[in-house]
Amino acid sequence: MSENELEARRTRLTELRERGVDPYPARVGPFVPVEDIHAEYGEKTEEELEAAAPPAAAVGRVRAVRSFGKLVFVGIEQDGVALQLSARKTEVPEDLFAAIKGLDVGDFVRAEGTLWRTKRGELTLSVASLDMLSKSLRPLPEKWHGLQDVEARFRQRYLDLLSNPEARRIAIARSRIVSACRSYLDRDGFLEVETPALQPLYGGAAARPFVTHHNVLDQQLYLRISDELYLKRLVIGGLDRVYEIAHNFRNEGVSRKHNPEFTLLEAYQAYGDYRDMMALAQGLIREVAESVHGGLVFESQGHTLDLSGEWREVSMRDAIREETGIDVLEARDLESLRNAAKQAGVEPGSAPTWGVMVDDLFSEHVEPGLIQPTFVTQHPTELSPLAKRSSEDPRVVERFELYLAGMELANAFSELNDPLDQRGRMEDQQALEAAGDEEAQPLDEDFLRALEHGMPPTGGIGIGIDRLVRVLLDTPSIREVILFPHLRSEAGT
Repeated sequence: MSENELEARRTRLTELRERGVDPYPARVGPFVPVEDIHAEYGEKTEEELEAAAPPAAAVGRVRAVRSFGKLVFVGIEQDGVALQLSARKTEVPEDLFAAIKGLDVGDFVRAEGTLWRTKRGELTLSVASLDMLSKSLRPLPEKWHGLQDVEARFRQRYLDLLSNPEARRIAIARSRIVSACRSYLDRDGFLEVETPALQPLYGGAAARPFVTHHNVLDQQLYLRISDELYLKRLVIGGLDRVYEIAHNFRNEGVSRKHNPEFTLLEAYQAYGDYRDMMALAQGLIREVAESVHGGLVFESQGHTLDLSGEWREVSMRDAIREETGIDVLEARDLESLRNAAKQAGVEPGSAPTWGVMVDDLFSEHVEPGLIQPTFVTQHPTELSPLAKRSSEDPRVVERFELYLAGMELANAFSELNDPLDQRGRMEDQQALEAAGDEEAQPLDEDFLRALEHGMPPTGGIGIGIDRLVRVLLDTPSIREVILFPHLRSEAGT
């Protein structure tokens, strides 16, 4: 924006005040939403409107001003719906005509008048009075091209929403997807709850936390990386079906799949297991997909995704073996697994532990190819410190991760409810932390104490809302579906 234009707008602001006009009034006055005006009069013919001359009052942001000498047209928009205003110099007071003609794109106004239809068929409000609601001091992006720089779009999302219809569509669709998830769980008897975002001890996931400090209590606190351990406390407390749709925070990098602040849906069901969570995941995601696409087959990420029929199920062991020839459960220590990788012609990498190497092999060689909905089950116990061991093979746990379009969408367990086994697993995590694993989970004595009071067999699931929205709306990055994604600081700030 040029300094001249900025100064011109400030001059017009000053002139309004000198004329006794409050450019930022506290009250708006009665109006009808533009959408309702179109609903009532959008089908009326030119002749019908001329005969009835229906009165109307509308509010909105000025998006265009077109002057034809003695005739001015102003385009306004309210909640995404446009309406045209008009004023003819010979039909309105001189000061009103000047006020309309002097509007800037970005101003908010309230207009009263009568409705008519132009020769081109556009529903129009002939202005008899005009109120300034908010004077804009900076212009909007050019209407047809909007913000072209991707980082500028995310940094100034308010302008992106105004100039990019796709950004607005995604924002609205995301809200409706979250509402559909909530509706599904509410109908299934789940109770929505709230758990702390500031926690004295983090846990529930393998991630580095953000650390903060409470000054008055002189206490170190953490932004939650998961709400899992608090939701389990509620199950222990007798709330059999609970869920939370919450922001979690993980001190990690930024990518097409990751943002340090993200939204996670977690649900826990007493007297259930990971198989019940499979049914929940299928039912919820199918219902949400139908609400978005009207069916279970849709395009996303360059693939035709089909959510109908039986979803594939494969163990992590078999999935890795199919793609690499490596049997991770036969190579039970880091050195053996590296040797097995070399024999299979696979680069072993530099993973510090056996568990990390298994996860790396899966992420690199299996995950990108999981396009259609796939449940990956039976994860090694070392990778799942909060999940119940399989009664058939204690080397693995009752767990699945759900993949779609080459990306993990959900993670679920038969939750570990043996307090002694849980203590041993947490102690193992402490040993990993001492060896330098920054994502190892701490030992939580308060949670273990709660678990010793008894937790029923429980199934739990976490669904990444940002990723789910990204797949359903076919966007290239989760930054498109998060209204304010994390960005590097601007240069000089």
